[in-house]
Amino acid sequence: MPGSVPLPPAAVDDAAPSPVAVAGPAHLLRVALLMAGSCLPILGAVLIAPVLPKMQDHFASTPGAKALVPLALTVPALALALLAPLAGVIVDRLGRKRLLVVATVLYAVFGTAPLWLDSLGAIIAGRVLVGVAEAAIMTCCTTLIGDYYTGQRRVKYLALQTMCASASATVFFVIGGAAGSAGWRGPFWVYAVSLLLAPLMAVVLPNPAARASAEEARAETAAVGTRRPFPWRQWAGICALTFFGAMVFYTVPVEMAYLLDDLGVTNSAVIGLATAIASAATVGGAVTFARLKRSPDPMLPAVLAICAAGFGVMFLAGGVPLLVVGAVVNCLGTGMLLPALLTSAMSRLAFEDRGRGTGLWMAAFFAGECVCPLVLLAVGSAVGGLAGAVGVLGLAAAVVAAGMTGVRRRAAATDTRPLPEQLA
Repeated sequence: MPGSVPLPPAAVDDAAPSPVAVAGPAHLLRVALLMAGSCLPILGAVLIAPVLPKMQDHFASTPGAKALVPLALTVPALALALLAPLAGVIVDRLGRKRLLVVATVLYAVFGTAPLWLDSLGAIIAGRVLVGVAEAAIMTCCTTLIGDYYTGQRRVKYLALQTMCASASATVFFVIGGAAGSAGWRGPFWVYAVSLLLAPLMAVVLPNPAARASAEEARAETAAVGTRRPFPWRQWAGICALTFFGAMVFYTVPVEMAYLLDDLGVTNSAVIGLATAIASAATVGGAVTFARLKRSPDPMLPAVLAICAAGFGVMFLAGGVPLLVVGAVVNCLGTGMLLPALLTSAMSRLAFEDRGRGTGLWMAAFFAGECVCPLVLLAVGSAVGGLAGAVGVLGLAAAVVAAGMTGVRRRAAATDTRPLPEQLA
């Protein structure tokens, strides 16, 4: 169980000063580029959703089209989950900035490929390559946030990354629907936007290859005397918790429409409004996390408990209003959960390991996203419905939260060092 695995102590000093400027126009442009890059995988995940029926009609004569067309939407996330660890290794060996710029250019090339491809199989292959580029982009952007910022600033910008990703999903749904009015190929033009980002990234983003702080280097040397191997055992616990957290995070966005349908709601406007309200709560949770200015580790059990409470309300809901209330409570928790998990993981990585660790974290998170609907479907068939499956997931989240609390208390009882309750 993820909650039974104690999180290792922080590997680096988050109180060290940030190695780049944290004010001024250059700083704002740097943050904007990192946030824009972080939104590109979200664009890939939702942009073509509104035109899937048109694609289905266009390829109706293609064998297996009913399964292959939806796969065009989901296969980039699967590729991202599988390849993010490899991207992390490449990031550490070749450098963050170089890989980010190249991947951003390739994202446009692969993303716009369906504009001139006529074979559904070729389009699916192109979408796999989009996922490869997304794995590199997301890993590089997150790693660079960890490189550029420390302490509370790192918390702030990782939370901002979550907020931008959540808000961009709604925007991309609208853009995809509008572009789709010109035909199913229309939304694929939007992928070319990354060609505007790549040259700016090449010019504006500083190369952090030589920016590992002296404090980190001294801490690393003092701890082991020589370069230590990557902490695989400790990172397995972090990834297990992240995998579970991803299922908690994606349940409402993925299943809200089906839960409403089970309650007899078929009006797409009502479904869209309810989902938008829950999405807004996710953004609110991320803002709350950033404003609390607390270390993520002691917050994680409480955040999971909030998520569990929301699931519990959704399980008991007999009508739409109570279901929406439960979804809002849950999404308020998940809005804090994602930056808490990411910040906790990043605080444990030295500069030399940050790309690999970030890649593993991304793989665990997006793997959890991919299996979330399948797990809920399997559990739902066993307990008699989707609402029951949500209730079981809520119970699991509560158990994990209790387990983490117990582990933390035992660790505190055996370790006389003060816990970093407050980030510098």
